[in-house]
Amino acid sequence: MTSGWATLLPSQFAGLGIDLSARVAGLVRVFGNGAAMAAVIPVGGGAVVLGRQVGAADEAMDPHVSRRHARVELDGGRFWVTDLDSQNGTFVDGERAVRGSRREAQRVIRVGESLFLPCFDVRPFEGDGVVVQDGFVRGPAMRRVLAEVARAGELGFSLCIHGESGTGKEGVARAFHRTGPRSGGPFVPVNCAAIPQGIAERLLFGVRRGAYSGAEADAEGYVQAADGGTLFLDEVADLDLQVQAKLLRAIEMREVMALGAVRPRAVDLHVCSASNRDLRAQVTGGKLREDLYYRIARPAVTLPPLRERPEEMPTLVERELRRVVPDLALHVSFVEACLLRPWPGNVRELLIEARSAAQAALMQGTPMVESRHLDPDAGMPLTANGSVALAPERSPSAAGPLPRESRSRARPLDGGERARIEEALRQEEGNVAAAARVLGMHRTQLRRLIGRHGIGAPDGGERE
Repeated sequence: MTSGWATLLPSQFAGLGIDLSARVAGLVRVFGNGAAMAAVIPVGGGAVVLGRQVGAADEAMDPHVSRRHARVELDGGRFWVTDLDSQNGTFVDGERAVRGSRREAQRVIRVGESLFLPCFDVRPFEGDGVVVQDGFVRGPAMRRVLAEVARAGELGFSLCIHGESGTGKEGVARAFHRTGPRSGGPFVPVNCAAIPQGIAERLLFGVRRGAYSGAEADAEGYVQAADGGTLFLDEVADLDLQVQAKLLRAIEMREVMALGAVRPRAVDLHVCSASNRDLRAQVTGGKLREDLYYRIARPAVTLPPLRERPEEMPTLVERELRRVVPDLALHVSFVEACLLRPWPGNVRELLIEARSAAQAALMQGTPMVESRHLDPDAGMPLTANGSVALAPERSPSAAGPLPRESRSRARPLDGGERARIEEALRQEEGNVAAAARVLGMHRTQLRRLIGRHGIGAPDGGERE
């Protein structure tokens, strides 16, 4: 299988200590009977038949599965699916398979109301599969990363986390804190991109009364607040270079000088940093001090994007819907639609769109969230002008046509929200990525709002 949607990519095998020659190809049943799961079905000798007569992975519990529903075989390094004249049909990557004809599966297979992911090696799913740890959904790929994080925390190192926006970097930073010797101390997260440059030094290092006009009382900064614990610096390269110099001194000397103070205060802390950009490139571009880079950039871990760990999606969606609207059921078509999209905004975008779909279902008075409630643009990459780069193909298995009002569910912005977006764009001179960081959202969401509501930058254009 050549798609990046394989549950485990070849590059991940080495980190798991898996011998490629010993891998066990198969299927992972990630949804069935209206609930998320992670049941393993090895392909074995090259083929497996799904159906009630066979009973693999409890298909017998799915009343919409025929006795002999579909055959899945591994041939030439690819997964092929053949519908065996089933009553309800077989859907491969969102399209109905022609009875008796083989169709290659790259993303997801739908049999009855069950969803299966083709997987080059199902062994990491045996046992735990997909679990919830400390409130976070973790599949095999993320557990591998967390094992590296735990080792770094136990050894008392700093840690640098790389990953796309929305992949869960703060959750991993908290895991680093919990596994370290300072787990009993505070965890202080700092979004450096959201700190205005004029007050960054005061917020980070604190201030003494009388240091400047208006400083009427002593105030500790983030560094002092993290004493005895962990300081998490998200997008540290967005700090002013002079502030970076003072931060480096605080880390290396284990002391911090507040504004207006006459002597430094000792601090003992771990530092965890994160970025969705290449920090080495930030050094080359003059955005990050080289000496600070060498201090915080190692050891490092890279979080896989959600599209490379699709086995987590059903559980993520299920938990989010249970949290916001417990009475709504989850239809297989909605989960299937989520698995068919790349989600450039990762977990953050998926959860936002799941909540939006739940709201749409409630407004329409339906008892379950279906694929027709998912915004057509959700989970899709956007072009520079805010339009969808590749329109999603609706699955023929979707539960009914989209109502006219759901095709463009662009709810009007209230005046305050629109003004906040326009002000952020003005402040960042039309830089959408920077404005999105100020607003605390992914640039994908911001571009979508710009395109839907005709919001313009100060000079009439936007840029990255």
